[in-house]
Amino acid sequence: MSEDWRVEAVSKIRDLIETAAPGVTEEIKWRKPSNPDGVPTFSLDGLVCTVETYKDKVKVTFAQGASLDDPSSVFNASLDAGTRRAVDIRVADTLNSDAFAALIRSAVEYNQR
Repeated sequence: MSEDWRVEAVSKIRDLIETAAPGVTEEIKWRKPSNPDGVPTFSLDGLVCTVETYKDKVKVTFAQGASLDDPSSVFNASLDAGTRRAVDIRVADTLNSDAFAALIRSAVEYNQR
């Protein structure tokens, strides 16, 4: 990943995930020539989410997002998917940290059922 706004965004997301879900494990998966940094995945009693960087956004995909309540409407991508939901963050966006952390906690609770 090049040094730009996405690096800071991923760092903030990582901090929010680790704070909201103590004990979460981060692994890098799916390394390939077109994405040598791979994809950070976060798990706790199952996959919680992945964090991918694109040219114009950072995408946080929740593995079981369709099953999670989102009263603050943080999810803004993959809304029609059967299982997952995502949060796309662009350079000018402000992430609602409290609502995002609540989604992380909800995803962990879902995994622990």
